[in-house]
Amino acid sequence: MDQGGPGHVAAAGSGSSGGGGGQVGVQIHQTRRLPDFLQSVNLKYVKLGYHYLISNLLTLCFIPLIIVTLIEASQMDLHDIGQLWLHLQYNLVSVIICSAVLVFGLTVYIMTRPRPVYLVDYACYRPPDHLKAPYQRFMDHSRLTQDFDESSLEFQRKILERSGLGEETYAPEAMHHIPPRPSMAAAREEAEQVMYGALDNLFGNTNVKPKDIGILVVNCSLFNPTPSLSAMIVNKYKLRGNIRSFNLGGMGCSAGVIAVDLAKDLLQIHRNTYAVVVSTENITQNWYFGNKKSMLIPNCLFRVGGSAVLLSNKSVDKRRAKYRLVHLVRTHRGADDKAFRCVYQEQDDKGKTGVSLSKDLMAIAGGALKTNITTLGPIVLPISEQLLFFSSLVVQKLLNGDVKPYIPDFKLAFDHFCIHAGGRAVIDELEKNLQLLPVHVEASRMTLHRFGNTSSSSIWYELAYTEAKGRMRKGNRVWQIAFGSGFKCNSAVWEALRNVKPSRNGPWEDSIDKYPVKLVS
Repeated sequence: MDQGGPGHVAAAGSGSSGGGGGQVGVQIHQTRRLPDFLQSVNLKYVKLGYHYLISNLLTLCFIPLIIVTLIEASQMDLHDIGQLWLHLQYNLVSVIICSAVLVFGLTVYIMTRPRPVYLVDYACYRPPDHLKAPYQRFMDHSRLTQDFDESSLEFQRKILERSGLGEETYAPEAMHHIPPRPSMAAAREEAEQVMYGALDNLFGNTNVKPKDIGILVVNCSLFNPTPSLSAMIVNKYKLRGNIRSFNLGGMGCSAGVIAVDLAKDLLQIHRNTYAVVVSTENITQNWYFGNKKSMLIPNCLFRVGGSAVLLSNKSVDKRRAKYRLVHLVRTHRGADDKAFRCVYQEQDDKGKTGVSLSKDLMAIAGGALKTNITTLGPIVLPISEQLLFFSSLVVQKLLNGDVKPYIPDFKLAFDHFCIHAGGRAVIDELEKNLQLLPVHVEASRMTLHRFGNTSSSSIWYELAYTEAKGRMRKGNRVWQIAFGSGFKCNSAVWEALRNVKPSRNGPWEDSIDKYPVKLVS
């Protein structure tokens, strides 16, 4: 829950009011925009992308060689084959050397070739209707708690108006009581409802038995009880005793991609198995009941949600899988002190715990994004775009920055974009800086409107939106991009293996016909 920050900060800039809150609002307003990528692209990050490319050079060279050989062989007649056999009989040493080279090359290729990781299916949790938190109910409950002064209430009202959230987002059960009941038991109950709800749906849709799961990765940033959330799932579904389970905490909204990366690495080692990735955030014990403006924003944007993803390295699953994982690129700016502290869980001067957002957050997020997409570009963009991009950087370097770098057209590399629904402003800025069309950010905007910021699971609600609209065709590429505290920016690229239809009991099943809705400026 600690890092839908870019959107939070922008909202705060336009929604601060009165007293000390006004100063915070002004500071945040000054840094609300992402940096203009046209002004600065660092060449060293491009090198990282080309490193990924060169790492697969053997495969890129070897496969065309095999294809050319097969084409030449198919054109040979019986006379050519006879002449070849006669030639080989008198050149035994050459035959042995060529055979050894061929066997060695095939062995190296097979041993180093990464195993494909398939996304069989996934499920997103849709809470019951009684947990909906429309604006007026949210404000009435905030007032009745008597924890917020008038300045803070007005601040929250303005945040909500400009947030991009609709009237049907969900708040946890504990927050619907007056006074709220943020207990450990209530937090466990929220976690169980979300995780088990998503997993029940996933197992039901895939007909995979819990006992077949060999790897389990759970990520939740702010709620990490003992036993862990992953242990709760093992206990609930009676998973096997040798399961490799992991519980990731404190990694914020980008942890869903990190969890997929961990599962992917494990699937490269352990053959013929399934991995389940559960991504969620827990709000019950992380609601802020103070009056510090920069710590109030998460209350207004974060809502209940979670996802469960089934991954497989089994070749037989390719026929029924929805997607294949193509690339995953992670960027971490935590070595920089400002980046490390820009999203920070702490206590205010009254001793109340919340997540504090730095006025530098948008600039830091922009830097992390720039690094990530500059690394990603060389491995996903068409050759024409790569050459234009790289040549412009070289010219800029030679002319000491007098020429603006060419910003590649990522629409040529991806058919669909799932930008983390951290806030309205960050979606606006990514749309502008990446020169996307409204349809490319529609899934992100509508997810924010319908479900709010569900942290690390938001990119899966967005993918589900695209499927529910019937837009996912075989061969389409999807770019999932998420930001996280620390500060991190992570990307995952998936390729559709078929024309993908929405799974049963999807999060948009009851509302997709209402979308897209027109958002108030």
